[in-house]
Amino acid sequence: MRTTLELPDELFRQVKARAAVKGTTIKTLLTRYIENGLRQPEEPLTVAGKRSKLPVIKRRGKSVIPNLTPELQAGLEEREDIGKLRRSFGR
Repeated sequence: MRTTLELPDELFRQVKARAAVKGTTIKTLLTRYIENGLRQPEEPLTVAGKRSKLPVIKRRGKSVIPNLTPELQAGLEEREDIGKLRRSFGR
């Protein structure tokens, strides 16, 4: 089957050079690479075991942390605004 494969110029140069060194055609080399790639077990797109650069905050207790819904966010902001208002009046 024929298909068109667009490769970056530098990658194509590397493939062409490798095929020449191995004494094979680009078609044969790419076919072999694709077959080998398909035989490998699929890996997740993210790198497993890689640690996040973000700090991890451990919570105390065993309660479930609720999802931040718009309603919950509005309630939290309202309580925060009321607290600021009370402090501004010295209460």
